Amino acid sequence: MLSAIPVLAALATLAPVANAHVAFWHNSMFGFNVTDNTFSYDNRPQVPLYSMTYDQWWLHGHKDYPPDAGAFFELPANGRVNTELSCDKGATSWYASSQGGNVGYGSNSPCPGAQTSAFHTTGEDDVKGCALAIAYKSDVNDLKPDDLVVFSVNHKCVWTLNTEFEVPQLPACPDGGCLCTFNWIHSIDSGSEQIYQNAFRCKVTGDVGTKALGTPAVPRRCGSDPSETLATANPGNCTVGAKTAMYWYQKDGNNMFEDTYHAPYYNDLYGFSDGPQTDIFENGVIASLASFGVSKTASSTNAATSTAATTAKAATTTEAATTTKAATTAEATSTKATTTAEAASTKATTTTEAASTQAGDVKVASTSSEAASTSATASCRRRSSDARKRDLAKKHARHFAGHH
Repeated sequence: MLSAIPVLAALATLAPVANAHVAFWHNSMFGFNVTDNTFSYDNRPQVPLYSMTYDQWWLHGHKDYPPDAGAFFELPANGRVNTELSCDKGATSWYASSQGGNVGYGSNSPCPGAQTSAFHTTGEDDVKGCALAIAYKSDVNDLKPDDLVVFSVNHKCVWTLNTEFEVPQLPACPDGGCLCTFNWIHSIDSGSEQIYQNAFRCKVTGDVGTKALGTPAVPRRCGSDPSETLATANPGNCTVGAKTAMYWYQKDGNNMFEDTYHAPYYNDLYGFSDGPQTDIFENGVIASLASFGVSKTASSTNAATSTAATTAKAATTTEAATTTKAATTAEATSTKATTTAEAASTKATTTTEAASTQAGDVKVASTSSEAASTSATASCRRRSSDARKRDLAKKHARHFAGHH
């Protein structure tokens, strides 16, 4: 029984951590050794960001607290990487440099000994995903929000201390390395309106690619949401290609302007598939205007994309087959063959005109879809009922009383 005493003691000291939140922990991060006494306010890496000025929330205000020289978080191209996400550095493998020492390292909970509300969820089905983003710059003072491209998303985040991210075939970083961020926005059902962001130095290793990342665009609400009156996905409204991280609910510098009850999430609701974001080598654009295919999106988006692709392929195949048949028949030397060729040619013309008309219908449908997507976005930003507003207001009141 004596051997259990240190563990129990460590968990007992975790009580204040329940009032904390979550950060990405690694010695490559900016603010790695920031404590609650470093700033005039509590600006530890795990503290949430909301209603702050740009200088306060951008990179958590930690630009002047860089990691040690040579410290990088390695990203294996076409591989997987483990991150440690926790309410306290003392609950990670970096506990030796923590302000309070070891407070429960060994557990795979992000907040050992605490309720799930400490990391803003009512349960595993309430987590909303988090993301890693990268910029091909080495100078943190030159880094801007639009430089960062989300390259990997984990939909089951935050739920465990050890959280894995899949890395696409990113190109190599410049000699001074790249700059990356961890990004998270939790469920509105378990906390107030806030974002989480930690910056760190990173480096792509292994089977690096050669294609540069596209210019990112702001993510758009496009997935299904059963809690809303509009429960059907609107894939035409998704942003496809490279996407920025999402900056929300600050005094200035926001790129997302959703209201209190419609937090943006790193999941299918905003067009982020689970895993590596393989479309980041294309410039970000609204899906209804995209000229390239996307291999991984929300399932409903895939269905719509597949239907459109099948229709286009069918029209092309019909026209090609008719033309080939006409050409083959025309090679015959008999009068009957000639007559047949003329008939086939007439049929081909008719088929082509029909296909053209069908294509026109598709174009009209696309235009209608785009118009509907705009309407859908506006609709998504309205609550489905006053009752839900009241319920969430009560949850937020409890959260502010218990966790801030």
